[in-house]
Amino acid sequence: MAKPEKMILVCNNQRPSGHPRGCCMEKSSRDVTMEISEALDDRNLFGKVSLASTGCLGPCSLGPLVVVQPDNTWYKEVTKENLQLIIDEHIVGGNVVEKLVMTDADWE
Repeated sequence: MAKPEKMILVCNNQRPSGHPRGCCMEKSSRDVTMEISEALDDRNLFGKVSLASTGCLGPCSLGPLVVVQPDNTWYKEVTKENLQLIIDEHIVGGNVVEKLVMTDADWE
């Protein structure tokens, strides 16, 4: 297998119900992961793009979080609906979807 051009990381961290930080799993990150997998398959991108679930990526209140590497682009509040935009615009087209990108202020 050749080295993929891009790696998509999706936070699928789960915390106990009521945890003060919340978690991406409570915000349907598993559905987002499955939708990304299907989108990659539909576009014949497996082998070119790798997909991995991760533990906590940090700013839980902004989840589900998706990171595209090696671009180091962090997307926040990803939904099944807006991830198609990420796949089409960023993964296929090479253009970051600015309206979904985490800003430096999001880390404060």
